[in-house]
Amino acid sequence: MILIEKIADYIVQEQTRQFAPSTFHHAKRAVIDWFAAMYSGSVQDPNPMLRAALIDGGDPRHAIVFPTGDHSTIKTAAFLNGASAHTSEFDDIFRDGGLHPGCATIAAALAVGQKHDVSGEALLRSVIAGYEVSSRISAAMGRDHYRYWHTTATIATFGAAAAACLLLGLNRNQTAHALATSATLAAGLQQAFRSDGMSKPLHAAHAAETGVMAAMAASKGVTGALDVLEGPAGMGAAMSGNADWNKATSGLGEIYNIEAITFKNHGCCGHTFAAIDGLLFIMQDAQITAGDIAKIAIATYGPAVSITDRVDPKTPQECKFSMQYVLAHAAHYGSVRIEAFEAERMRDPAIRAMLGLIGLGIDSTIDAEFPSRRAARVTVTTKDGRQLTHYQPTRKGDPDLPLSDDELGAKFIELTNPILGSVLTNSLLQNLWKLDDISLANALGFAVATGNLAASQDLPN
Repeated sequence: MILIEKIADYIVQEQTRQFAPSTFHHAKRAVIDWFAAMYSGSVQDPNPMLRAALIDGGDPRHAIVFPTGDHSTIKTAAFLNGASAHTSEFDDIFRDGGLHPGCATIAAALAVGQKHDVSGEALLRSVIAGYEVSSRISAAMGRDHYRYWHTTATIATFGAAAAACLLLGLNRNQTAHALATSATLAAGLQQAFRSDGMSKPLHAAHAAETGVMAAMAASKGVTGALDVLEGPAGMGAAMSGNADWNKATSGLGEIYNIEAITFKNHGCCGHTFAAIDGLLFIMQDAQITAGDIAKIAIATYGPAVSITDRVDPKTPQECKFSMQYVLAHAAHYGSVRIEAFEAERMRDPAIRAMLGLIGLGIDSTIDAEFPSRRAARVTVTTKDGRQLTHYQPTRKGDPDLPLSDDELGAKFIELTNPILGSVLTNSLLQNLWKLDDISLANALGFAVATGNLAASQDLPN
């Protein structure tokens, strides 16, 4: 049995496996976090533009496009909701693979699940399968893959395909071919977020749509090259110099990576989080304010420097990927949330004045531990000459420093309430916590109201 068939076997088995309660619980946490990230991103560019361009007035028996309550085809709904979930930079992370698994996997699962009127439990099973498959393939592709490719664009495709295959009830052969087709269509370049532009959310959108399309095609007999992962001209050879395919199946069905997911505590690039947490620790511990700071030095791992060393960001996209900006914002406002990327805040003279005081460098010891550890050493020099240093070994929200259920719920309410209002927000949150006991249609019953809500609040279509 070749690799992709082993993965397909696992996905089929997840249709009926007896899960530990903790696994279902973490799957519900992932879905809750997805909705929080999706709603906060759905009203930000480019998502209103994408809805205007792509909504095709689909059959109401197909899938909902959030936040407007429009219906569209399964593929289009997966695409649009996948983009929304990846826009605000609040979506979850599988740390060891440098992957955002939820944005595409859950967008695909919801689109297919609504069309086929599945139970909430079935949706959770599909989410679990998608996370397990995509997280392991991302780890197998290794750090070398992340030099040029955006892992969420390339590898989240497998999560979307796995989720769709499970919900469609595909057999092992069909599932294997769906995964093979997904692999050859995987794409997404890091330059999309190293320069200013709106393309990054389309990476998650494409992954969700491609996974759904591959599963639907395989269900009708479309085949793919089953050795597309480890073949001599396959994904490993083309997109990673040292893929370790043993990692793609290690622990499948035994150890659940969905129980070790990072839920973001800041609304920006995850490579900045350890530095933000370290700076806030120093400021609280030493009881200093932004006005006391003369200089900040960050020593961290390579990608954090190459991706976020941006001293003069101007747009929301640039600011989310600027270590200088998010640290200056955290210093002045104590957090980096949605409001950090509003036009007035990005022009704040106090923040702009601090950008040139923040320097980045690579620490070889910290760099050697990437991606399994995301650490930073923060040194603050105060105006009265003190040097305050703190080593931040992990990030708030990582599995070794997790958000509690209460903190996750508070994040959901913070990010969703401005879009849905408090009544619908609280109703949705309650439904998602009991998703394994109710149907998906009942869980999403609130969404019928979002069309009227969109009209009353003039949300962009």
